[in-house]
Amino acid sequence: MLNLSDQSINHLFRKENFTSFQKLKDSYSYSHDRLVKFVFLLAIIFVIILFLPWTQNVRAPGELIALNPEQRPQTIQSVIAGRIEKWYVVEGQFVNKGDTILRISEVKEDYLDPNLLGNTQLQLDAKEFSRLSYDEKVKALEGQINALATALKLKISQAQNKVQQNILKVTSDSIDLQAARVNFDVAKEQFERFKSLYEEGLRSLTDLENRNLKLQESQAKVISQENKWLTSKNELINSKIELNSIQADYKDKIAKANSDKYTALSGKFDTEATINKLQNQYNNYEIRNTFYHILAPQDGYVTQAQQVGIGETIKEGAQIVSIMPAVYDLAVQMYVRPIDLPLFEKGQKVMMQFDGWPAIIFSGWPGISFGTYEGEVLAIDNFISPNQLYRVLVKPKGSAHPWPEQLRVGAGVRTLTLLKNVSVWYEIWRQINGFPPDYYKLNTKTDEAEKDNKK
Repeated sequence: MLNLSDQSINHLFRKENFTSFQKLKDSYSYSHDRLVKFVFLLAIIFVIILFLPWTQNVRAPGELIALNPEQRPQTIQSVIAGRIEKWYVVEGQFVNKGDTILRISEVKEDYLDPNLLGNTQLQLDAKEFSRLSYDEKVKALEGQINALATALKLKISQAQNKVQQNILKVTSDSIDLQAARVNFDVAKEQFERFKSLYEEGLRSLTDLENRNLKLQESQAKVISQENKWLTSKNELINSKIELNSIQADYKDKIAKANSDKYTALSGKFDTEATINKLQNQYNNYEIRNTFYHILAPQDGYVTQAQQVGIGETIKEGAQIVSIMPAVYDLAVQMYVRPIDLPLFEKGQKVMMQFDGWPAIIFSGWPGISFGTYEGEVLAIDNFISPNQLYRVLVKPKGSAHPWPEQLRVGAGVRTLTLLKNVSVWYEIWRQINGFPPDYYKLNTKTDEAEKDNKK
């Protein structure tokens, strides 16, 4: 009953005399003692737990990828534009390196000629013959130039000899003229003496006339010899003019031959440039013919066709089909927050749980976790990803617990990067205040050496 009245009757009876009241009191006292002991035990356990070691960690989502870029899934593209003519594979089929995926045909009008290579080869051969003709012309002109140079030397030598002969002849005629003049002077003196002797009557008129005749003959010889000397000088001048004319004439001929030679060389070089251009075109056409069959770049599985059907036109660089390499080394790429990035370094231990593989994880006590696999940090990106997180690559760690063989590229992963061991109370305090995990380095030898130095 409720105690609603102000008057009490407790003083009228004693509870000790009633057995029911006694039992109720004993039961309440026993329950209260058990509750106190249980709460005290929980408090002790909680305090003990607060001082237990706790492994700090950083959780991050990730996915499986191939470790080497060449082992990752890739799409096969067409180097040239074309029209799909035939498929040789189906999705999921295994192909070896060099196997034909599909065949395409030409769609550009510049390459539609079925005999494109043959026609280009004919043009190339014609230009080759033209180049050989220019070579022969250049050789002929070089021979002509050499012949002209040899003839020029001989002609110059001949003309120089003739000039030398005329010089000697002029010298000889000059000496003869001088001798004739001396004889004329002697004859003139003799005539004057004979004339004086004739006037004195010592010589006859006949002797005087004979001496006068000799004087006239000496004078005639002087005039004749002087004329001969002048003629020799004219011949010397003519020989010099002829020498200069020979040099000018042959130089003109050699210059013309050189001009023809350089014209032929210019034509030859133009032809060689055309030959190189045609050769380049021929090689391009020949290589282009190999692009009509799309080949598998490596061993792998055809996963998905991006272009389908027969007769469909594709552009240059268009994605045709995806292929997954048959052999690959798995790795995990996980994305961490910028605030957690300083906590990571190469060689750091990472615990992972793969999608589809059951696991029991105790984040603070990794030693008692089940179903997790170990890895170590391989690389850390120095630039942020488009999702505003930093990418970290994790590779398998050499241990007795290898990663499952059934794992495939693209599967999801939940990672747990193990950090420093701290007390539980410290971790609770850190989580309440929103502080990041403690920064530390893996080089424990250095830390121990620093502790020894401090001691």
